[in-house]
Amino acid sequence: MGWPWYRRAYFDDGSPLGSATNTECRIDSIAQSWSVLSGAGTPEHMRQAMEAVDKLLVHRDKKLIQLLDPPFDKSKMEPGYIKGYVPGVRENGGQYTHAAIWAAMAFAALRDNQRLWDLLSIINPINHARSPEEADIYKVEPYVVASDVYALFPHVGRGGWTWFTGSAAWLYRLILESLLGMSINMDKITFKPCLPADWEEFKISYLFRETVYRITVRQTTNEEVEAPSVTIDGFVRQDRTIQLINDHQEHLVEVKIPVASEDKIK
Repeated sequence: MGWPWYRRAYFDDGSPLGSATNTECRIDSIAQSWSVLSGAGTPEHMRQAMEAVDKLLVHRDKKLIQLLDPPFDKSKMEPGYIKGYVPGVRENGGQYTHAAIWAAMAFAALRDNQRLWDLLSIINPINHARSPEEADIYKVEPYVVASDVYALFPHVGRGGWTWFTGSAAWLYRLILESLLGMSINMDKITFKPCLPADWEEFKISYLFRETVYRITVRQTTNEEVEAPSVTIDGFVRQDRTIQLINDHQEHLVEVKIPVASEDKIK
């Protein structure tokens, strides 16, 4: 197919799952995403695996990201309860939102700003109900995360279970940590965002015990600033971190981040 990828697993008899030799479940997104998130893959293989995810499992026109493809149906493989679902529903070839979010996180880890934003836009439930026609397809609440989205005709794009999925917490982490790049380590905050190129800035109000930090993160051209910088109340932080102190005051923080043009993993 042109894009090599990682196999998902092996059965007890040694036969592969998630292999190009399989007629069902030829590719599974989880193995590809976690080759990046775990750091276990080589840089070249990580990029190739995620390219396969983008080409074979991400469907921008249908606004869904398949877990695997093709679904389990008539083959002799017995992968477990997943085969009990109708092909194209939930884990069996539909969008399983946990895995969709992990794919977006993997693109962020590769510093692929555009594809991170593409996948986040697909996952974002509000984008499934921007018109009465879209809402009629989606059929579930557009203000909470659905655990799955169907890929089965004639229900392509229909949302599955809502209100209980752990993928809501993963989506929160995707936005805060992967997109906005916010990392909190004890009493220090750092930023390494992965933003669309046309974003100029974003703002966060962070409450540290009884102290408020008003943080503005600006994305600048390389001519304006060559390296990230952090100022707190007008004073430059040489270590480029936001040191949190509970002094019951309000602090103004400015973080400047150069626009990443070639910031790809090597």
